[in-house]
Amino acid sequence: MPSTLDILYGKINDEAVNYKNSPVIGISSNGKEGISCIANPYYQSVILSGGSPVVIPVTTDISALISIVKKLDGLILSGGADIDPRFYEEKPVSELGEVDSYRDIYDFELLRIAFNYQLPVFGICRGHQVINVAFGGSLYQDIHAQFSVEALKHSQEEARDAASHSIKLVDISSKLRTALKTKNGITLPVNSFHHQAVKNIAPEFIETAISADGLNEAIEHSEYSVFSVQWHPESMAVAGNETMLNLFRYFINQTTTFAKAKEIHKKYPTIDSHCDTPMFFHYDDVDIIKNREFSVNPKDFDVKDESPIPYRTKVNVEKMKQGMMDAAFMVAYIPQGVNDEISMKQATEKAEFLFGKLITLVKENSDVVEIARSMQDLTKLKKQNKKAVFLGLENGYALGYDIRNVDKFYDLGVRYLTLCHNGDNLICDSAVRSAQSNNGLSKFGRSVVKRMNALGMMIDISHASEKTFRDVIRLSSKPVIASHSSCRTLCNHCRNLDDGQIKALSENGGVIQICLYRDFINENPEKACLSDAIRHVLHVVDLAGVEHVGIGSDFDGGGELTGCKAANELIQITMRLIAEGFDDESIAKIWGGNLMRVMNYK
Repeated sequence: MPSTLDILYGKINDEAVNYKNSPVIGISSNGKEGISCIANPYYQSVILSGGSPVVIPVTTDISALISIVKKLDGLILSGGADIDPRFYEEKPVSELGEVDSYRDIYDFELLRIAFNYQLPVFGICRGHQVINVAFGGSLYQDIHAQFSVEALKHSQEEARDAASHSIKLVDISSKLRTALKTKNGITLPVNSFHHQAVKNIAPEFIETAISADGLNEAIEHSEYSVFSVQWHPESMAVAGNETMLNLFRYFINQTTTFAKAKEIHKKYPTIDSHCDTPMFFHYDDVDIIKNREFSVNPKDFDVKDESPIPYRTKVNVEKMKQGMMDAAFMVAYIPQGVNDEISMKQATEKAEFLFGKLITLVKENSDVVEIARSMQDLTKLKKQNKKAVFLGLENGYALGYDIRNVDKFYDLGVRYLTLCHNGDNLICDSAVRSAQSNNGLSKFGRSVVKRMNALGMMIDISHASEKTFRDVIRLSSKPVIASHSSCRTLCNHCRNLDDGQIKALSENGGVIQICLYRDFINENPEKACLSDAIRHVLHVVDLAGVEHVGIGSDFDGGGELTGCKAANELIQITMRLIAEGFDDESIAKIWGGNLMRVMNYK
């Protein structure tokens, strides 16, 4: 007679044939009398929507929370007690309810870690308020004491699955409206169990719903997959409310996309073709591994204040791990100076210093990162679970007038040279601050291009004038790159490439790496966001094909957009490309395949 285990084992094997991965959703829990617990409807709603729920114990052990979050595809922040107003720099009022500072620290740390790893986040009731406070907003500690004595009764006595008032959707183009799939116009009946509410909405967040008394009922980030509601949709969802269940289905779809993005990053090499991180390497306390804060001279940011500015590099091994990025081209940026012998010698020495410091920092941490010189190096390092740093030199000014410096920098590991920066040098004319000194590419510049072709060093025409661009395209025997440029059709800036240049670059076999610098993405830089950058990618794909576009962030050189501000957030681009319908192979081309094709060109 078979044992119970034998029977169960056979049953499990039968079911495994039809097993399909579902996204793993972490749910924050309450701490009550020493027990981490959560109401059943939270995890039941996740299961009904196609997810696999995991209840996260209440702990402030950062290592444990990181280990848990790294295994998740999404996070739900659940309801609970009031938030201590000290977290939004207010003193408690007498009407404040019970607070649990330990739970507060747990929730804020959990959210911080989840955001670092770019998980989609869904906040419910207290979770809604936690999100708002964490991102810089504030709360009414008590609705009737601070908002209005005439406010609706938001702490209902009816059953948890019953609606007690209606909300109005105030942004019909919002994620919330998309998620709910409501057919009843812009009003929706909801339940209500709170006496606190969102007061000042956090920066970059959008109000998407209000109650009849004007209180906030829902917010969402304009770019990230982070949204929240004040009511309790889980109780209504498990009671059969399809509209509320749609909210969970939408969230599960977001987490499914994130899970797929992670799989793509695991499978294919991912490369950011341009960051200026080495410009901070003259500071002794800079760290290429940890996301550690250090003080920066305000002159580095063209700030006239005398006070040091606290800064964290946007590209380091920690952030690359969080964003599942394999490699970054770290460039030695050399500002354009006077074209005389002394100044150019100083430029050469500065480039050598920056590369020397970078190589030293990498060697000191060779257990997690190494210098890469080829696609083969990158493939090897990815298998070893190490990050790769490629070297680039931004501004041929560092060559001076000595063609032998091309070989010297190549032997050092430099795999592309940006011919110029802002201002003309001895090689060529620039797109910005140009006196058209060379009428495009100079005689010396032609020698540089030919030598780079011979060595296999990629020629980067970002920052070059249109005449320089045309001269290089005609002369180069190998494909050319624009390591950090965008589309002039979408943002009319002289640093961007027009459609004719993009077509010429594609006919040359080259690639344009879309830059995440606000001024080059949107003609109103204050509004520049990740959605704009995706439009630039799509424009190149439509114009020249997916084989001729990539990403060059320009992080630590001014590059950052709302929705993508550091290396850990670059996986957001993958999520957007999946949503746009790109297949895995196309995304792999955008994330480094195209660039490596040019680099390996024989």
